[in-house]
Amino acid sequence: MKTIVSVSLGSSTRDHRVIVDWLGEKFDISRIGFDGSIERAVEKLKDIDGRVDAIGLGGIDVYLYAGTKRYALRDGVRMLESVKKTPVVDGSGLKNTLERETVRVLQERGIVDFRGLPVLMVSALDRFGMAQALVAAGAQVTFGDFIFALEIDKPVSSLAEFEKEAARYLPDACKLPFQFFYPTGKKQERPPEPKFTQYYDAAKLIAGDFHFIRQHMPDSLAGKIVLTNTVTEKNVAELRERGVALLVTSTPNLGGRSFGTNVMEAALLAKLGKRWEDVVESDYLDLLHRLRFEPRVETLAPAHITTAT
Repeated sequence: MKTIVSVSLGSSTRDHRVIVDWLGEKFDISRIGFDGSIERAVEKLKDIDGRVDAIGLGGIDVYLYAGTKRYALRDGVRMLESVKKTPVVDGSGLKNTLERETVRVLQERGIVDFRGLPVLMVSALDRFGMAQALVAAGAQVTFGDFIFALEIDKPVSSLAEFEKEAARYLPDACKLPFQFFYPTGKKQERPPEPKFTQYYDAAKLIAGDFHFIRQHMPDSLAGKIVLTNTVTEKNVAELRERGVALLVTSTPNLGGRSFGTNVMEAALLAKLGKRWEDVVESDYLDLLHRLRFEPRVETLAPAHITTAT
């Protein structure tokens, strides 16, 4: 049995563990949250280094992407470099494959018609592959990174402008403590504080990191589609209460929970038996097809569906 551990800066209340059989091989997959404490997370990473088959870094990114440029987050690099022996990933490789594939599948199967669809992508920097796929599918995307992460009320509506603004702000922003612009630990459990709700109201589909979506979401999301991952049953209930019509997660439901991409990428890496730097896009896509991974598509309020199909 292979052992996969996600060490997350997120809330410990979201911890989860499941054992799955993938193509005849068992995987013990667990997620451990450290409530925003980088010190405790680094201590755990050092403790399990060399004793598990792969590690995922959750609740934080190591790198953010905008076009061909990559920006290293200070705190993410610190966590990455604390692991010396075990393969460790932050989910970015899988985001760049699985989440592009998710958009393609939704469009191809007529589940969501992205052509001309108003989309709010709350955070494109950590899901640039999804952002590119949405634009390529014809969606009218508003990139909300600067609004929701830096609280700069500056909606961006093109990839070119997004890359320009990223080059302007990110070199300095990446040096800040990660908690400055991303909800970690107990902040993930606070009730949503509606803010910049005009951007939620204008969108038919809301995409991106779930904690970013949740942090400022309004009381009503009636008829909206939410495209994200890493949702618990409690999160699903919150979206249902707000009238969300359709929930799509890029990662499948395992034991009642869609894990983060860092967890899934770590498990796939262990299955491939390759080093992270040796894995190419086709490795992930081939394995995803062999495992028959499908996006989780859940109708929450069918009477409110206005844009799907």
